[in-house]
Amino acid sequence: MAGLAPAPFAGMIMADFGANVIRIDRPNGNSADLLTRRKRSLALDMKNAEAIALFKKLIAKVDVVLDPFRPGVMEKLGIGPKDLLAINPRLIFARLSGFGQTGSLAAGHDINYLAISGVLEMLGRQGETPAFPMNIAADFAGGGLMCVMGVLMALLERVRSGQGQVIDANLTSGSAYLATFPMLMRENGLVWSNERGTNMLDGGAHFYEVYKTKDDLYMAVGAIEPQFYAALLHGLGLKQQDLPDQHDQSQWPAMKQRFQAIFSCKTQLEWTQVFDGTDACCTPVLSTQQAIPGSEQEALQQKDHWPRQAVLPQPTPALDRTPAHPAPYRENAGTFLSPGSHSVDVLSELGLHGQTIAALIKTGVVHDAQSSHL
Repeated sequence: MAGLAPAPFAGMIMADFGANVIRIDRPNGNSADLLTRRKRSLALDMKNAEAIALFKKLIAKVDVVLDPFRPGVMEKLGIGPKDLLAINPRLIFARLSGFGQTGSLAAGHDINYLAISGVLEMLGRQGETPAFPMNIAADFAGGGLMCVMGVLMALLERVRSGQGQVIDANLTSGSAYLATFPMLMRENGLVWSNERGTNMLDGGAHFYEVYKTKDDLYMAVGAIEPQFYAALLHGLGLKQQDLPDQHDQSQWPAMKQRFQAIFSCKTQLEWTQVFDGTDACCTPVLSTQQAIPGSEQEALQQKDHWPRQAVLPQPTPALDRTPAHPAPYRENAGTFLSPGSHSVDVLSELGLHGQTIAALIKTGVVHDAQSSHL
């Protein structure tokens, strides 16, 4: 069912890996979904009984339904889990909501789900307000990706039982699940025990930090293990015997200032060349929009050793026998899928004939983007 962010992402993942994904749109809907590659659109007026009947006919032949709506919406349409599982007992009905199917909370966005889950309180610099990582953590990781994991587990279980089931994938619980490690560390008084921004992995440590370079770009440092820390110090021109103990937290603020002063002396390109091929865990902060500044000769010399620019996202993980379809290049990516672009094709696959489809389009039960432009 057409929705925003998490459900389209879940559908895109499955489409990337070979699933036949059909998006059910509202007639003349204006979808802002950019995650449309390899999907098809069937536009139905779900307020019309004939459209509901068509939808149920489609359900008899599908494996998975992605429900992106608030609790109760699908039931009001007469196509809730009980209705559809009665038609197709093997159906996987995946519900993808913000707060789950029960409780008083209704509307929300990524920032709200992170807040309720306990994750947002842990993110950010010391003495500053909590910082949210755009809408990546809850919408796409805790929501869409977790939903796909649930679908795959349900499909695997169905091989044994022959039965479908309902998946409650909500963004709040998914976000909390992603934070299992730091939350357990905090509960047990280990590495993540102090206020945010003062711990080893959240910006407190000088050896796990981002530093600005001479050309106002950045290098990311993640030298936790002793051997990696030693390699970092070597690249920075420092001697370990002249420095305080790596894990002396009282010295972390001063060491961060010292590291920053050193990183400010070279450009990002120069630092990348220093640490290329080492175990210092020091890498350039790359962008898909802009490559590391430097001469063409330097770029050619280094092209086989380190990336000059972040690559556009590709389906992952890589499967050697049944790989995912590669994502299109930038000029072909992010195209909108007009509602009803494939209505005729999908209905034809259901066994409906041309005259029947034409009548459904004429009465407004079905919207066909192709005929609407004629």
